[in-house]
Amino acid sequence: MAEPDLRIGVDVGGTNTDAVVLDPGDRVIAKAKRPTSLDVTGGLRAALDAVLDELGPQAHGRVGRVMLGTTHATNAILERRNLGRVAVLRLGAPATTAVPPLSDWPADLRKVVSAGEAVVPGGHYVDGREIGRIDPGAIRRFLDGVEADAVAVTAVFSPATADHERAVEELIRSEYGLPVSVSHELGSLGLLERENATVLNAALYGVAGHVTRALTAALAERGLAATPYLAQNDGTLMTLEHAARLPVSTIGSGPANSLRGAAFLSGVPDAIVADVGGTSTDLGVLTGGFPRESAAAVEIGGVLTNFRMPDILAIALGGGTVVRGTEAGPDSVGYRIAEEALVFGGGTVTLTDAAVAAGRRPPGVTWDLGDISEDFRDTLQRVIAATDELAADAVDRMTLGRTGRPLVAVGGGAFLLPERIPGVSRVIRPEHAEVANAVGAAIALASGRVDTIMPAGESRTEAIERVRQEAMARAVAAGADPARVQIVDLLEVPLSYFAEPAVRIHAKAAGPLTR
Repeated sequence: MAEPDLRIGVDVGGTNTDAVVLDPGDRVIAKAKRPTSLDVTGGLRAALDAVLDELGPQAHGRVGRVMLGTTHATNAILERRNLGRVAVLRLGAPATTAVPPLSDWPADLRKVVSAGEAVVPGGHYVDGREIGRIDPGAIRRFLDGVEADAVAVTAVFSPATADHERAVEELIRSEYGLPVSVSHELGSLGLLERENATVLNAALYGVAGHVTRALTAALAERGLAATPYLAQNDGTLMTLEHAARLPVSTIGSGPANSLRGAAFLSGVPDAIVADVGGTSTDLGVLTGGFPRESAAAVEIGGVLTNFRMPDILAIALGGGTVVRGTEAGPDSVGYRIAEEALVFGGGTVTLTDAAVAAGRRPPGVTWDLGDISEDFRDTLQRVIAATDELAADAVDRMTLGRTGRPLVAVGGGAFLLPERIPGVSRVIRPEHAEVANAVGAAIALASGRVDTIMPAGESRTEAIERVRQEAMARAVAAGADPARVQIVDLLEVPLSYFAEPAVRIHAKAAGPLTR
């Protein structure tokens, strides 16, 4: 039997689910685009079947890995469904009682997720001193009074000193048998945002289980012995075991996959990327081949979080965006575009129709609007001119004043963009651009990171080395080859206004997947 040397990348988008197969030389040898189904999983299976059919049965044994970027977690939060009930436990009394947990959550989401909240003694000051000792009795009294599917534990300054979170996690697992989400594995400094991310993570454990079971079942049904991975929101991968513990990390994986795929297909590591889908256009920035990360807290379903997310600007501009008169959007026909757009014989005017009226089509496609009036054609051309201005304004917002970089146009609706856009040196449209997101999933590395505070002074070198080793260990836990993992980002920031000198250290490690 042939060696398993092929990789399948799958990305579930709001309109389409894309799949690609890459050979050992990283060449795309099969690709497919299928409508995303209402249950998400149906579109995954259809796209998988399409590329497997293109490969032929003799090649199925050569598939060694399948990488999936999915919207399951995002959809669950946005739609307030399939979320688990979470007991929210903060270790920070008496210092943090003024602002209770989940105070800033939308009422409907809090009602669905929260099984109860408590602030009990524990946590540390930034210099490592205890705010208060852990009170096991208070923790037991709280958990005895709630019915929860999981527990979210957040301690003050746990990214710097995680001892209390680890001790409470062990207590809960041994005495209650519940899954535990601990904040030092998820977010950086900033108590409330890190707590929010930890609670969302715990609420997603059931969703993560559904995704992993569906993916493994889909592979088994098709006779594939491939190792499955899930895409993270920084453009890297993690094993299913790692994803089961940190499912919130899959949120935002779609745009990250698109940026990584754009860098790979274009060969340009520093650029603006515009991923034009059926519903929206996501703009991001490539720095060294990886997505530029957002420096601000990211809102997910009305909740502020501070875990890593790509810096993405989404605008309501897609192939299925509905046109009314001279106005476009913000609504879209989505995956029904192949039935409803005028160029496909439907009765809804979309941006795809406006682009065709302006002479823009995907390569090799001969779409035609047929016999329409000149007035209607002029109207559609005015619509596309207005959306060109919208795209140019979005590009200007993402460049932050730094002009002259190229723009890589990817996604199934990339043909909507004009050949020239103010503020960019050129528009690049690489081969296989329509499935860049799936390519990004297929070529991704595994990664791990640490963001913490360490005391400065003579122990600085040892402290940095400990952070480096922990980041590399987290990358290996996510699936990276221990022999080939390396530090790809190391940031050291001295902190002012502290009684004792301190430094904030951020380290990211990444490496190819284990063979």
